[in-house]
Amino acid sequence: MLDPRSEIYPTIEYRPIQPSDLEVLEKIHLSLFPIRYEREFFLNVVNGNGVISWGAVDTSRSDEGRDELIGFVTTRMIAAKDSEIEDLFRYNNSHKYLTLLYILTLGVVDSYRNLGIASSLVREVIKHAASVSNCRGVYLHVISYNQPAINFYKKMLFKLVRRLPMFYYIRGQHYDSYLFVYYVNGGRTPCSPLEIVTSFVVDFRAFLKMLVGKIWSKEEKSIPRWSRCKESTTLLTSQNNNSNNKRIIAAEDSRCHV
Repeated sequence: MLDPRSEIYPTIEYRPIQPSDLEVLEKIHLSLFPIRYEREFFLNVVNGNGVISWGAVDTSRSDEGRDELIGFVTTRMIAAKDSEIEDLFRYNNSHKYLTLLYILTLGVVDSYRNLGIASSLVREVIKHAASVSNCRGVYLHVISYNQPAINFYKKMLFKLVRRLPMFYYIRGQHYDSYLFVYYVNGGRTPCSPLEIVTSFVVDFRAFLKMLVGKIWSKEEKSIPRWSRCKESTTLLTSQNNNSNNKRIIAAEDSRCHV
């Protein structure tokens, strides 16, 4: 391992985590986190079963450990509608199809701290999230007492969006969690109260328009043909007005879109 008193900086490279990393990955998790992870979790990470991961290695080491993990980040792609922050994207008409990249674990061994490794790993995550067209952000939970982690994510420009009471249960005790988000691909912080109300009004108007359209369609079928033709001028005017309304709605709605 690196001597923390050394003035020589190592050469750090980043690569996907692979099956040969299994033993070291488990060992580091055990030393860094208060939560015990099941074997299945690590097998999914090293085999890429639903988990996207990056590992950091010190290629400047002269011993056999030059490809041994000294840092890692594990993530999973989640549908926004299945996340705790699904409500932050409801203003987007296509929110049902949006995804988020969730950071499962992030860690660096003690002797390689303060070298920017964690920051580089998170940048890899952000870069990957930005490459997925329907992904709108990277998010994660931080236990409420972990101030260094809280400061780290704030420094990385993550947004603190909410506090979740009693989210963790560790050794018989409950702890709150902070939820952080880094938006990508046009993602944004929640709408202002005015925008939320505007978005609701717009959606309600659209619903009413659809409802009225169905009622009109049913009534139109019951009107004799000569009567429908007689009122064609009025119908044309109504359609023009509706067209203008569509443009106004689109302009109003776009302020809340990601």
